[in-house]
Amino acid sequence: MKYIYLVLLGVLVVASCKQKEAVPKEWVFVKTIQLEGVYPIGIVALDGKLWLSDGDNNRLVQIDANGKIEQKVDSLERPMHIDADGESLYIPQYGEDNIATLKNGVLGVLALKDSLDAPAGVSVFKNEKAIADFYNNRILYSDGDEWISFGKEGKKQGEFYYPTDVQITDSLIWVADAYNNRIQAFDKKGGFVKMMGQDQKMNAATGIFVSEQEVFVTDFENDRVLIFDHEGKLLQEISQNIEKATDLMLFNSQLYVINYRNGKINVFNFDEVPRSEVE
Repeated sequence: MKYIYLVLLGVLVVASCKQKEAVPKEWVFVKTIQLEGVYPIGIVALDGKLWLSDGDNNRLVQIDANGKIEQKVDSLERPMHIDADGESLYIPQYGEDNIATLKNGVLGVLALKDSLDAPAGVSVFKNEKAIADFYNNRILYSDGDEWISFGKEGKKQGEFYYPTDVQITDSLIWVADAYNNRIQAFDKKGGFVKMMGQDQKMNAATGIFVSEQEVFVTDFENDRVLIFDHEGKLLQEISQNIEKATDLMLFNSQLYVINYRNGKINVFNFDEVPRSEVE
């Protein structure tokens, strides 16, 4: 009899654990950070600080947790989707057709043998770099030694219609194919691997952020963020407080989404969904 009770107790414990694991989680709105006079296009973190590209004002700004500007870098030409490598900021200058760099307060220019036409996004990962070359409808990618170019204008897989943002991960290069309204992923030789979001009726997929498990994309004209798994399954749609969002990123385990139109940053936590919303 004692053995039976122990077995029943074990079954109840396992069932309880499974029930807890089954509670769904999603990104839940936490707060809004209001910016003053900043209309952000790109966002990145460097040394624990948030940097924004303020395209309308041709500058970068570094802000504190309340959105107050702590540093400014002026005299840029329409900075777009920025990135950082731990030491430097990389700044696509849409109006200057180059990638500016900022290290220790000194501006420079990334050396390229090829010419750009309105670069809209840049990604750095270890020794690798990738550039979304907007009007050339292509991606430039370097493994640290050589640069390659892939893509052309079109709607077929592997083709682009104004790529706006790019991110390198361990094995793939992810591209926000803005006006094809989709995300595409490529291997590091430029070979097409997969696409996602093409069935979600997006209208301008402008910004992308890829975590270990999720792919986040800003659906600019539809005022929403779509979140997929790496195979393209839609996990969540966020529209609360989203207004002309251009970019997003994970920072200190929170999701930061920037609104271009009203100069706001919306912050989300990954949390359990209230049972009333699930039932």
